[in-house]
Amino acid sequence: MKKLLLLLMMGIFGLGCSQQTPEVLKTGFSKEALNQKLEDEEGKSISIREILEQHKGKVLVIDFWAGWCRDCLKALPKAKELEEHNKNVDFIFLSLDRSKEGFDKSLERFEMKDKENYWFVEGWKNDFNNYVDLNWIPRYMVIDQKSAIAKYYAISPKDPEIQAAIDRLLK
Repeated sequence: MKKLLLLLMMGIFGLGCSQQTPEVLKTGFSKEALNQKLEDEEGKSISIREILEQHKGKVLVIDFWAGWCRDCLKALPKAKELEEHNKNVDFIFLSLDRSKEGFDKSLERFEMKDKENYWFVEGWKNDFNNYVDLNWIPRYMVIDQKSAIAKYYAISPKDPEIQAAIDRLLK
């Protein structure tokens, strides 16, 4: 009976999670999405707008991940390879860990302290994640030099469209 209940619960949970590509691939951000606040490792609040301003003029890859996410952890070595292969590109890591303590532990445990990291204090459901149709992690986005979205939806750092978008932007 316990196994049946567990399978039923997993099935119900699974219905809410979908890695299906959104129907509309957005090329910019809404005002609400840009105003979304995150925290850095020191606990300082920063908006998506401020983060994008810091990277204006550069190609930026956004990597959504969490230390509890098995798929994210499997993708981490390939994500690091993507970063190493693209030295002229900025990378930021947006964590969906469930607490500041979890965020800090994940950064330490997965050797992410030398990277630019932020976490969503409000959790998964927030103005930014809702706007970008965040329905799965890991998730990758490529942002151009003017803060427009060049690659909206990728769930693997091995997706060849990520590198193609980067190459197009660096020409």
